[in-house]
Parts: sequence; structure tokens; C-alpha cells
Amino acid sequence: MFNKKKKTHYRPKHEIVTITRPQSFIAEEYRTLRTNIQFSMAGKKLQSLQLTSSSPNEGKTTIAVNTAVVFASQGKKVLLVDADMRKPSLHDLFQVPNQKGLSTILTEEYPDPEATIYPLPHEHLFLLPSGIQPPNPSELLASEQMNRLIQYFKEQYDLIIFDLPPVLPVTDALIMSDKVDGTVFVIRHHTAHLHEVLQAKEMLERVQANVIGAVFNGKPNDKKISGTYYKQDDQ
Repeated sequence: MFNKKKKTHYRPKHEIVTITRPQSFIAEEYRTLRTNIQFSMAGKKLQSLQLTSSSPNEGKTTIAVNTAVVFASQGKKVLLVDADMRKPSLHDLFQVPNQKGLSTILTEEYPDPEATIYPLPHEHLFLLPSGIQPPNPSELLASEQMNRLIQYFKEQYDLIIFDLPPVLPVTDALIMSDKVDGTVFVIRHHTAHLHEVLQAKEMLERVQANVIGAVFNGKPNDKKISGTYYKQDDQ
């Protein structure tokens, strides 16, 4: 169906702590997050995750990247997908081209996904950038082409991690909720407002999203991630 192309590794513009300081306390917190995600999905197949938040600037992209790294560290072949086609950032972080990506795969008649997948500077880790901004991101994510693409990726990768826009401004994460195996919800200290978090949680529940847990990010101890993680059933 698709031809694979070899590419050189692309290096990040900014530090990714799980790559540059894998023995640090913060990196260990991400490994704890990985373990909690796996426990939350015990007995169930985990091949796809989406990370989202209630509002912008809550750190979901940073957490998505580092979560992808720690899963790849287990030897899993991991694909990180920038599914935030409205405000993409992963191409900039890893300094890869963004003329083609998820948006073009979903709009081309005969797409070649492997042509726009880039190996990252960590073994077993790959990136699909968002591509150019389309006029209809929600419709593309809801399309049958997206369903086929996810199925194709599941045949090629052990785990797919999608970085989605926040829940409240747009519907993208709600649309993707029934396409992925689980949703991780990011809440940032002093950024997220309780009423917004509760509203986003209610919206996810309404579409029967499998919210397997949440990460409380940016506690005032100067750590990037607090390590706080809880199952949906605990709330």
C-alpha cells in the first residue's frame, strides 16, 4: 500500500528531558506515568493514546513527547502524531519539514504516510507532523480516511500517541475519543480553572471517551510534571 523511505534523524530544538537527562527525577516521573498508563489499561489492548487538556498552554505537547520517549525506551516502536492541525508545534520542536503531514495524508487520493514520517533522535521513536493547516481539521479527523490511517499505523507501530488540541475551544479531541484506546487529560497548575476542567471532563464523558487518567502538571516545586495521575474511576 505504501512505500517506506529512509531518513536521517532529526534533532530537537529544545531539551527533551527524557532524552537528554534520562536519569533525572523528572524523567523518572515520566516513567511512573508510563507505568500508571499501562496499569490503567491492564487486560486491554493499548495501541493508541491521545493527550489533551481543557484549555491551551497546559503542557500537553511536552507531556506527549516525553511519554512517547519513555514508551520507546521499552523497545516499543512508537509513532508520535501531531494531530493539532490548528496550532501545530512538533515540527518546530524537532525541526522537520511540515509541508506534508497528517493533513495532506487525509486529503490526498493516494497518500503515502511513510513519506512524511521522520525518525527521531531516540531509538524506536518516529514523528508524523501535522502538515499544512487545512480549513476543516475536525472533518478530516472524523473521516473514514482517518480510520483507515489509524488501522494502517496499528499494523506498523506498537503504540501511536496523538497530540490533540484542547477540548473546550474545538471538537477535535472529542472526535478522536472513539478512535483511540485511551485519553490522558493534562491539567496545569495555575493555568487550568476548575470549572473548565469539569466542563471538559463532562464533554469527554458525553462522547464516552475512555479517559484512563489525568496528569497534574506544573506544581510549584519547579518540576515539569508532578507525577500525580489518577484513574477516571477515582474521581
